[in-house]
Amino acid sequence: MSTFVIGDIHGCSKALDYLLKAVDLHSHDMIITLGDYVNKGPDSKGVLERLIKLNKTGQLLPLLGNHDIMMLEARSDKKVALDWYVKKGGHKTLVSYGQNDLKAMANIPNAHWNFLEKKCFSWLETENYIFVHANLNPKLPLNKQSQHDLFWKKLANPIPHYSGKTMICGHTSQKSGIPINLGYAICIDTWACGNGWLTALELEKGRIWQANQKGEVRTAWIDDFYTAPIALPANQEVVHAL
Repeated sequence: MSTFVIGDIHGCSKALDYLLKAVDLHSHDMIITLGDYVNKGPDSKGVLERLIKLNKTGQLLPLLGNHDIMMLEARSDKKVALDWYVKKGGHKTLVSYGQNDLKAMANIPNAHWNFLEKKCFSWLETENYIFVHANLNPKLPLNKQSQHDLFWKKLANPIPHYSGKTMICGHTSQKSGIPINLGYAICIDTWACGNGWLTALELEKGRIWQANQKGEVRTAWIDDFYTAPIALPANQEVVHAL
């Protein structure tokens, strides 16, 4: 059994298809997706359809991302909907549902809303890893994390979580197309919706798989991208706060 962690997809269904084909997914393998399935890219509808199908097989553990939250909030708040449509890439999401205006909200199937509302997690934790969309407060347990940190906080000079577990996240797009690997923190949002790549990290082997919308595929190892973190000042020692 292999576990593949996939970064921000942002409507890039072709890159997702190429990536899943490249990793040669088997029925006993698991996938963890880190959120941001919609907006910016051309086929948010297709991405959600693929993820819903995988979720029904029991293979997918999906997290929620801030762009997914914006889409959910746009459903019931006209002001949020307009901002989402004009500034956050929502117009591309609605085009994938058949028309380039807010009336296309009515075209979004209930199954897609249900997936985002009821099937996606805020975070996941295993023996060695913590999976979040954006970031963590290193001093707090997962059930005490703020919505801001989990979904909106950029990754900038992070410090290790008090648990000693490795945090794997997306959200902070790496325009270089290369993941961040600090050892205790790994970011695999590699700008699939821009000129970058959609990244999958195979946890058991440490192998990186990447695909883009053009169908190009490449592979590497997460250790290839290791960068030694800057030493913490003494006054920034991590202390567990309940």
